[in-house]
Amino acid sequence: MRNVMVLSAILVAALPLTAQKWTPPRTPWGDPDLQGLWPVVDMLSVPIERPAELGMRATLTDEEFARLPSEYRAPGPNDFFTGSGTRNLLQEFGKPQRQTSLVVDPPDGRLPPLTAEGTSRAGLLPTPNGPRNGPQDFSPMERCISRGALGSMVPLGSSNGNHIIQTAGVVVLLNEMVHEARVIPIDGRPHVGAKIRSYMGDSRGRWEGRTLVVETTNFNDNSNFIGGAGTRIPSYSRDARLTERFTRIDADTIRYEATVDDPRTWTRPWTVAFPLKRDPSYSIYEYACHEENYSMPHMLRGKRAEEN
Repeated sequence: MRNVMVLSAILVAALPLTAQKWTPPRTPWGDPDLQGLWPVVDMLSVPIERPAELGMRATLTDEEFARLPSEYRAPGPNDFFTGSGTRNLLQEFGKPQRQTSLVVDPPDGRLPPLTAEGTSRAGLLPTPNGPRNGPQDFSPMERCISRGALGSMVPLGSSNGNHIIQTAGVVVLLNEMVHEARVIPIDGRPHVGAKIRSYMGDSRGRWEGRTLVVETTNFNDNSNFIGGAGTRIPSYSRDARLTERFTRIDADTIRYEATVDDPRTWTRPWTVAFPLKRDPSYSIYEYACHEENYSMPHMLRGKRAEEN
């Protein structure tokens, strides 16, 4: 109960006073209207987990926030793929934010401890240093297959567009990264059978007041929460449930919350929350990661050359 109260306080404090009284527009068939382009570029400067030294502080002080612009610099000539900690020349930049982490629950902004099974699966994740002996040694993101349902929403270095399209009984969520598209029925139909599994899972939605609630199950054994190379965040277990909430709080902002409940992987559920900002000028381009999978043999040849 205490954790729920802390999370509620964080989310309410983050809302403008006018937003709490704002009435969202409706579609012609009566649902709250979430349609539009909602990129998450602004949140690139916020880490997934809160730095430990900030403890329970969900937001920065005025003094800390004032220092942020000078702490984010453009990449220098030696930063391209150097692993120096700065984003390379292909990546986008966020805006300074008061929010100290994308994780808002647990209250310390850190992922909860892994279970024994979760620790075992995390240890099997591909790492940047190899081995790289075949496609199985690359993550689904590196193979341009999928970042997973939550991973597709979390800000990454580039291609951070989100496009929401609605029709009666269905919401479509298009993610620019890897060009994922979730077609989410909101007509009350049940999830597909347990034998049908996928990287993005099976999503079903419903309205709770003005909030679109999306519950996703039926993940496969290779679904990633965050995706990308080198992460120590393990894949979903088959019992995982992802619950997302989309609430339009003003004309230009959707409050996005997502709770991961996977007792085989983590010792308790955890939640991320951040705003999606409307940007009608944003353009989503085709995400042609690598055509005809030419990249895979090239990556394997590169690793062989490195070993020699």
